Amino acid sequence: MYGVQLRAILDFIFPPQCGGCERIGSGLCESCLPKEPLIERRLRSLNVSALGIYDGELRHAILALKSGRRDVAEAFAERLSTRIAADAIVVPVPTTAARRRQRGFDGCELIARLAFGPRVTAGLVQVRGETQRGRDREARLTIRQRFSWRGEALNGRRIILLDDVVTTGATLEECAATVRAAGGVVSEALAAATVP
Repeated sequence: MYGVQLRAILDFIFPPQCGGCERIGSGLCESCLPKEPLIERRLRSLNVSALGIYDGELRHAILALKSGRRDVAEAFAERLSTRIAADAIVVPVPTTAARRRQRGFDGCELIARLAFGPRVTAGLVQVRGETQRGRDREARLTIRQRFSWRGEALNGRRIILLDDVVTTGATLEECAATVRAAGGVVSEALAAATVP
């Protein structure tokens, strides 16, 4: 109850701005929110569905999320919430511990928890803190063994990975391999955006 009231007061004093175009009103306005259909992309072992192409307003919104904008996470969560099968478990791709401390949250995990609630298992952990941000394609493709599974036993459960941006796909593929080694069945991923 108090959280809702506090949010209303804060929204009145500091109205939310669109992470894409900076219009007052919400974390991601209707004109910046990607329209149907989802962008489909095939990686080596995964089918990825993304809300849109990582460009323009969507790129600005992702960067706002990465800068700590929870309201942008809420907008992405609302859009992604109907995108998985009822029997699937969502596993968010984790950020580095340093980024989590800097932002106060993990953007992918926040989106997953807001969109899918109890169907989220945040068992992936980054054991090497190298970020992909700012690396060229070659460097992204060569980083290995960054993730470990520290969650509950998966025992053949259907898993869908959730990431904010898919560039080369190397991070998703490595996360998928880690989840498979822990007993999960994963062939799909969701993302807020993807490069073409």
